[in-house]
Amino acid sequence: MKRRTLGLASAGMTLSAPALAQGGPVEIQFWHGLAQPLGGLLEAITADFNQKQSRFRIVPSYRGGYPETMVAAIAAFRAGTAPHIVQMFEVGTGTMITAGRAIKPVHELLSETGVSIDFEDYLPAVKGYYSLPDGRMMGMPFNSSTAIMFYNKEAFRRAGLNPDAPPATWAELREAAQKIKASGHEMPFSSAWPTWCQIEQFSAIHNLPLASLENGFGGLGTVLQVNNPRMTRQLALLMEMSREGSFRWGGRDSAGDAVFASGQAAIIHASSGARARYLREVPGGAANVGAAMLPYSPDVQGAPYNSIIGGAAFWAMNRGPNARRNADENRGIAEFFAHLASTEVAAKWHTDTGFLPVTKKAFEQVRASGFYAQNPGADIPIQQLLRGGGQMTGNTRGIRLGGFVEIRVIMQEEMERALQGQQTAEAALNNAVTRGNVVLRNFERANRG
Repeated sequence: MKRRTLGLASAGMTLSAPALAQGGPVEIQFWHGLAQPLGGLLEAITADFNQKQSRFRIVPSYRGGYPETMVAAIAAFRAGTAPHIVQMFEVGTGTMITAGRAIKPVHELLSETGVSIDFEDYLPAVKGYYSLPDGRMMGMPFNSSTAIMFYNKEAFRRAGLNPDAPPATWAELREAAQKIKASGHEMPFSSAWPTWCQIEQFSAIHNLPLASLENGFGGLGTVLQVNNPRMTRQLALLMEMSREGSFRWGGRDSAGDAVFASGQAAIIHASSGARARYLREVPGGAANVGAAMLPYSPDVQGAPYNSIIGGAAFWAMNRGPNARRNADENRGIAEFFAHLASTEVAAKWHTDTGFLPVTKKAFEQVRASGFYAQNPGADIPIQQLLRGGGQMTGNTRGIRLGGFVEIRVIMQEEMERALQGQQTAEAALNNAVTRGNVVLRNFERANRG
């Protein structure tokens, strides 16, 4: 694979200035996109690594949400001031894999430093997302999640619904949302990350193609296929629910998280990684937070299939187009990645946050501890990833599209216009495909060689 450098020509590479201060540890700059409380939990992991050894010091820095962190890292690379490590959300994977000398692939990093990580222990859905077809790892998986359904048990009780029997199908969800609205709740159902939850996850769960070439895993020549008849019907359903008041738009990207955390929304589709916030902030506390798998439509043969992962991975970056890291810096990055891969860290991150236990050993350790028995619903994301027997198809492996951050914005814009009554579901998805394909072709031209 020929990889470009974030759109920049790459001249000869030179070593960066030594990072080892006289008598001090090698400093490793780490930019992340997790706000509190998740950001604090992540920074505690870096502090633990710093305390366990004295040769390297990880310096974490919150750079805004995922999209802002991505833009900042690309700008810093072009200026020759990129961080050693950047946290990049999963939709940026296609861009990072083709970023050429901007990144240091994990498989190269480990080979050159002699540091070992057992990627065979990683969950297949997680490993496959950040690796090449031959299995070589490009990014370092960490805070992987999937979208699930959270619901407010008190709102269910007020509506006469059983808080221990959440809706399993879309028909049941609509009926529950209508009853919740009738009980006086103004926002029965909403969604965070609306394209991820309502288009990308719906497509995977129903084995529908989001794009050709196995959602982009097969190469750069992909085209969007989200305007298929079944997805059109699903968007039309959301539009009907919006008109009747059983569904309300919660905002773009992660904005919807707040409407459930505050108690405004009774049901939300959101990242499993939002669990920590919800347990802390939802009125009534943890006892009032229910969790269930995303609903499915039984009219689709074979449904439900597995959901797909989200979250983010860590990417090792070179400083700039003409400056790579020295051996000490690379060793520090590799050892920090190995720390993240440890069973103890992976297990604790999962139990503290709701993100997935990315390794099999971490999952087994958590299960053996009795955590899932004591915290009902905490294993919902894992069960959902294994729906359909855990056999992934070309439509359920994930999504690897160049420029996907921009494509998501386009899909959100078209969804908004449809929900505002400005266009039909069919027009919205056709427009998303037309506009999104322009992004794909621009990315293809910039990265083919």
